[in-house]
Amino acid sequence: MNYGYTRVSSQDQNLERQTEEFLKFGIDRKNIYSDKKSGKDFDRAAYAKLMRRLRRGDVLVVKSIDRLGRNYAAIIEEWHKITHIICADIVVLDMPLLDTRAGENSLMGRFIADVVLQILSFVAENERVNIRTRQAEGIALAKARGVKFGRPKKKVPQNFCAAALDYMQGKSSLNSTLELLNLSRNQFYYRYRQFREKHIRQT
Repeated sequence: MNYGYTRVSSQDQNLERQTEEFLKFGIDRKNIYSDKKSGKDFDRAAYAKLMRRLRRGDVLVVKSIDRLGRNYAAIIEEWHKITHIICADIVVLDMPLLDTRAGENSLMGRFIADVVLQILSFVAENERVNIRTRQAEGIALAKARGVKFGRPKKKVPQNFCAAALDYMQGKSSLNSTLELLNLSRNQFYYRYRQFREKHIRQT
């Protein structure tokens, strides 16, 4: 039996392009399983249902390896489970070398696909390391030039101390104090705690 698996990361993305590829491959629409979820892991409802149905000799077809997932360590683990434990085959349409049915000798086809997957895993992990390195270098250079990161801190209003003292002494309500200072509740309380502690120490 041939099965197709499609995945997109968000609800507003369309699965139809992947589905059309499976229909051309000859997969019945009822045997196409779809998830709209991140590929960071394999905790996906449709994928789990597909794995329960997959049997020895079946073929799992995906459009590209990243539709199966984004975490190559997890992909390799699933790949091994499908091809060596369940003993089903995998076909990746966008990469003919990732076809465990390939060649007259199916064992050779699986070996080639396993090697290619390991190489892809190395390349992907190496690229992730390079991206993190470039990001760290870019941040360090920006900081050296005086670039500030994060949301700029809101300046303390000049009338904060007087307003905070009135609030502490019960002369004004929280809402009227927030309105007077033009601060959110969190912004006010963050500064108020510091003001209150300082005021208590001085009295």
